[in-house]
Amino acid sequence: MTTTAFVLSGGGSLGAVQVGMLQALSSRRVHPDLVVGTSAGALNAGYIAGHGTDAATLEELARIWGSLRRRHVFPLQPARLVAATMGRAASLCSNAPLRNLVATHLTFDRLEDADIGLHIVTTDVSSGQEVLLSDGDAVDAIVASAAIPAVFPSVHIDGRDLVDGGIADNAAISQALALGADVVYVLPTGYACALDHPPNTPLGSALQALTLLIEQRLILEVAHFAEVGDIRVIPPLCPLSVPSTDFRYASVLIAQARSATEHWLDDGGPARAHPERFLSMHRHAALSLSPQDQTA
Repeated sequence: MTTTAFVLSGGGSLGAVQVGMLQALSSRRVHPDLVVGTSAGALNAGYIAGHGTDAATLEELARIWGSLRRRHVFPLQPARLVAATMGRAASLCSNAPLRNLVATHLTFDRLEDADIGLHIVTTDVSSGQEVLLSDGDAVDAIVASAAIPAVFPSVHIDGRDLVDGGIADNAAISQALALGADVVYVLPTGYACALDHPPNTPLGSALQALTLLIEQRLILEVAHFAEVGDIRVIPPLCPLSVPSTDFRYASVLIAQARSATEHWLDDGGPARAHPERFLSMHRHAALSLSPQDQTA
């Protein structure tokens, strides 16, 4: 029996792209036996590990992403920003809204109780080592995986202070293979390769830098493991002009990702060699994209 893993990488608000990819996979009856999530991908992984990947479930996940705005995830409060710059706060943002968002939509308390095998990638802030969490408090694990250094505080789990898993291993293909996966579908969020101008805020700069780091690591990991396993990388949206701090475009991204992924699946994409070629670093001229809802 073939064991199929979905590996969901990070990318801030671009995590919405993965919902469209999941919808396309579900429509072609491709479902995971286990999921490995990192950062924003950990949020999606936690959701589908409890709710499944049927059409109705993914439509609800799309609705959740469509309702999010930056303040729901990155609550920038002037008093905290001042405290952070003076060394009186450990991070620019509180993780309370993110924690509440995760807790509201999980159907289980502990990772090992998920209906689909769930594994969350984090990074030990002291050593820089990758820490894979497969049991324990689910909310803590997912919030830790999404804890961008300096933006969110670290999460203390089992004597370690853990932060964003994308720093150590964004896609965690090696973890999926070690867990027994025969087929690994990688769902990358991609990165904003067609911004009209560089990020002009500390938060925007931090997230853009992290997404670029993620992409570079992912290219190397896919190229390496494609030689030893059945690795199927779904091409991210490109060109992409949405920064990873902007949640207004979620519905547009989901629809575009679903269409693009269905075309890739129907056109024999999973069988193509050298899947890392979809991830090469590049830049486009700035694009104009209008979201369905411009409310900030």
